[in-house]
Amino acid sequence: MERPDKIVRITKPEDILVPSGYKIEVFAEKLMTPINLTFSDQGEMLIADAGIGSGNGKVLMLTSTGIRVIAEGFKPPLTGITYYKGNIYVAHRGFITIIQSDGTKKDIIAGLPSLGDHHNNRVVFGPDGKMYYGQGTATNSGVVGEDNSRWVKQYPYFHDYPGAYIPLVGQNFGTKNMLSDFSSEQAWTGAYSPFGVPSYRGEYVKGIVKASGSIMRANPDGTQLELVAWGLRNPFRIKFDRQNRLFCGNHGIDVRGSRPVDQSPDEFQWIRQGMWYGWPDYTGGQPVTNPIFKPEGKPQPTFLLGQHPMQPPKPVATFAPHSAIMGFDFNYDPSYGPIGEAFIAEFGSEAPDTTGGKPAPRVGHRVSRIHPETGEISPFAINKTGLSATATGGGGLERPIDVTFGKHNEMFITDFGIFKPPGSTKLLIPNTGVIWKVTKI
Repeated sequence: MERPDKIVRITKPEDILVPSGYKIEVFAEKLMTPINLTFSDQGEMLIADAGIGSGNGKVLMLTSTGIRVIAEGFKPPLTGITYYKGNIYVAHRGFITIIQSDGTKKDIIAGLPSLGDHHNNRVVFGPDGKMYYGQGTATNSGVVGEDNSRWVKQYPYFHDYPGAYIPLVGQNFGTKNMLSDFSSEQAWTGAYSPFGVPSYRGEYVKGIVKASGSIMRANPDGTQLELVAWGLRNPFRIKFDRQNRLFCGNHGIDVRGSRPVDQSPDEFQWIRQGMWYGWPDYTGGQPVTNPIFKPEGKPQPTFLLGQHPMQPPKPVATFAPHSAIMGFDFNYDPSYGPIGEAFIAEFGSEAPDTTGGKPAPRVGHRVSRIHPETGEISPFAINKTGLSATATGGGGLERPIDVTFGKHNEMFITDFGIFKPPGSTKLLIPNTGVIWKVTKI
């Protein structure tokens, strides 16, 4: 078997379909887990290395002579970087850190609930001058179970935290006790509880500012942290448009764990102050009690909350389950395309882990365009096969994870790299990250 560190990624722009009048080409390659890029006020390209595999999150600068390390030592996954008023804001597991103009690092927010499945994500700045960021949930659907074995033994008391005072129905889920030396011992776990701690009907859980599955904001120095909205599963990317509306790409629920949900779509949401977006009892604007969400051979999901904070809003757009929508940007160049249209990267499935053992669906591994007013979705850059490059031995897109517009009629697609075996994130192949550039001819 070929060693992972000896695998070389093939890149063939001709394997990728883009609309007539556009051209796609390789801009940079042989990168380690690039997760997003941004530009300084001087036009320098800064690249975030997630640090998955190496264990060392980095901020890089692409220069005419190659890659230069600006700062490193960030706790993986480093989920995004943002340049703002001379500082680089780095989101990494549990922290938001700024790299100051003199190169020193300063943690401005710490202790974020990022010890579980999902993490705190990239920072953006709003029209109010505040810093906004998304925070993912600890679990898939509100209950700590065997699918969380990766972190439960290390953090046995960690669990999800709501953003408001909520009552529970008291449903508990039985599973093998991962914290016991006796293989036959069973543990019962309730919603918003540590593993092995049951809940009871009428129990109330206190809401906190640093809530799971939320959007938070603070001053640029990290002070006056407050909750904006919650009830999201993993708001991986957020961004303001020129109408000062905050949009979010949110991941659907997987078919795994003690409370699996099938056919849960990814959501493109308009984020508004004080709203609850439905997780863990709604997905795609619909209740999980809808028969469409029943997994094959598993019970119909039921509500965990005894009373819902509100009727959650419907998404602006929904994507096929397991598309894994990631970073996006808005186009404001009329020569490139319609003004205000969003272009979003789709990472693709992590089947079979997330699909209940089923093969990877033919979704993701592409860049799509969204009309924010109508919710209409159409592919923009997609491999001719409709699959990832490695699925067919091609040289096109593998794991698109971000989209960024430059200043010169150009779009940059950050492509995370290759995992082996295909469809899993168990083994990362070094130096297989790519940045693609799409220009209008």
